[in-house]
Amino acid sequence: MRRAPALAALLLLTGCVTGPSLENRGKVTEPPGDSHRLTVGSAGFTESDLLAQMYALLLDDAGYETSLLTVANRELYEPALESGQIDVVPEYAATFADWLNARTHGADAPPVGSPDLGATMDALRRLAAPHGLTVLDPGRAVDQNAFAVSASYARRHGLRTLSDLGASGLRVRLAAGDECVRRPYCAPGLRKTYGIDITAVDPKGVGTTQAKRAVQNGEDQMVLTTTTDATLDAFGLVLLADDRHLQNADNVVPVVNRAQAGGKGVAKALGRLGAVLTTADLAAMNRQVDSWRRLAEDVARSYLEDKGLLK
Repeated sequence: MRRAPALAALLLLTGCVTGPSLENRGKVTEPPGDSHRLTVGSAGFTESDLLAQMYALLLDDAGYETSLLTVANRELYEPALESGQIDVVPEYAATFADWLNARTHGADAPPVGSPDLGATMDALRRLAAPHGLTVLDPGRAVDQNAFAVSASYARRHGLRTLSDLGASGLRVRLAAGDECVRRPYCAPGLRKTYGIDITAVDPKGVGTTQAKRAVQNGEDQMVLTTTTDATLDAFGLVLLADDRHLQNADNVVPVVNRAQAGGKGVAKALGRLGAVLTTADLAAMNRQVDSWRRLAEDVARSYLEDKGLLK
């Protein structure tokens, strides 16, 4: 598999963007394209690397010639996706919808992502189209906010769900990012939706080692992490089910440059993965890379071969 030339990375860093012109924003200006050569983008963290590797392998298998390009954050790779420096990128439905909404309507715009996947996808596609982007069908795998407690704490109090925790009346100190204090899907939502008595937010970050250790040793009672966190077992932690659906529909979804990769071939190749890949599968692959130190490309290839997705 070819690597993208250094020039592409340089263009990204210098902000050279040639996407849809401002006067054409609000309408699709390019017909769906099907370029033979495609660049797959990754945001540089383990899960994004794994998804990008699987996308590239599936596209290679379908007859495309792919290269991989890692870009550190959405503020860089989304303009690169518009301009065609990147053709395909793995995204998360609600998170990307809210990001595009804030970019389009301002940082104070009400969020459009929600626990309703259909409504979230409608909003995302509406926001993406004026930027020359096509959002393919979402997959089964979901990477969304999740809350974990120690396994011993869960056993002691009979906890399986966040509703159980709310009904218990237990006082909970939550290890999370400092923004959790005001985010509607964090401390305020836990209080409003579940009646959980959040006494304080301990600002140790989202799913960090420090945050998990604080719950492991009893300093805090719960930690904000994600549904695909591969290290919970190592800290003796278990997730509590979001049984009232507080969290948004952050299903994994491929986003493509319409002019380069908006044709049926790309959608068909990547759709095969979306129909098979589960949240548990993604967490297991994350574990292989983060804990077992396997290469993301090797893990991705093994998974696709095991599932019969490669010829």
